[in-house]
Amino acid sequence: MLPSVAIVILNYNGINYLQQFLPSVLSSTYSNKKIIVADNASTDDSVNWVKENYPQITVLINTQNNGYAGGYNWCLKSVEADYFVLLNSDVEVTANWIEPIIELMQADTKIAACQPKILSWHHKEKFEYAGACGGFIDLYGYPFCRGRIFDFCEDDKGQYNSVEKIFWASGAALFIKSKVFVDLNGFDENFFAHMEEIDLCWRLQLSGYTIAVQPASIVYHVGGGTLPKSYQKTFLNFRNNWIMLCKNLTIKEKFLIFPVRFFLDCTTACKALLSKDTEMARAIFNAHIAFIKWKFSSKYKSVQPNKPLYKLNGVLLNSIVFKYFVRKKKRYSDL
Repeated sequence: MLPSVAIVILNYNGINYLQQFLPSVLSSTYSNKKIIVADNASTDDSVNWVKENYPQITVLINTQNNGYAGGYNWCLKSVEADYFVLLNSDVEVTANWIEPIIELMQADTKIAACQPKILSWHHKEKFEYAGACGGFIDLYGYPFCRGRIFDFCEDDKGQYNSVEKIFWASGAALFIKSKVFVDLNGFDENFFAHMEEIDLCWRLQLSGYTIAVQPASIVYHVGGGTLPKSYQKTFLNFRNNWIMLCKNLTIKEKFLIFPVRFFLDCTTACKALLSKDTEMARAIFNAHIAFIKWKFSSKYKSVQPNKPLYKLNGVLLNSIVFKYFVRKKKRYSDL
């Protein structure tokens, strides 16, 4: 019998996306699946629309918006399946997107999480910002993807069609073994949104598991990577990156990496000020203040990782900032 798969779509005021993309999810050919819409206290008509049009879909209703991290932690406590698939509401899936990933994860029991190839819904020949063809990280904690470095997304010409071990799998379409998710206490809710999946995948690797990308599975993501940067998005990205590094780096690595990261963040903030982007500079400054407050709060629990970052899969033993901005290496294959 095929392993059971629960496709869980976290929704917040996403009725337009549900109307557009739920039909593709329902057309998935994998037989042993169930579909769940977990509503994060939407104020639109999402819940009523799903109940009226798709009574076969389970709807879970939260009383408040707990973000991506808290929302999924809340709803997955009520879900039973061998595999969880965390799927953004703005993703169009292909018919057989589930089978290749489940076959890969069943064949290699060390793989705890996996993602499909993620292409842009707006430009289907291009990789999409949030995940592309697998997530990586550099020695200073900057995430990037096979097919997307910073804001540059490559065309998909089949150049990354191999299965690979990666550092992190995208939260836009994340396959994860349910037992492992529960054993690791799910996402860190301090993150609210942005980078919680990278933190989880880092913790998975520290626990002895591997993360993979299976490009034989393809989905199309509308995404927000190309949208104008907002104060909140910048704030969460910088704050959460510091929290993630503080949690998962060894003490020795912190002494080496934190000064470099602080210098690079200050450089970014100064560049923003010179460009008269005071909102971005303010977001970076406030992110550092928020990180310091978190570090000295009861929310911070000191844990000594058992492996340094450079010994994990999917780590660039260099600076992606230097490679991209100085060496002008914009493609993953050029790194």
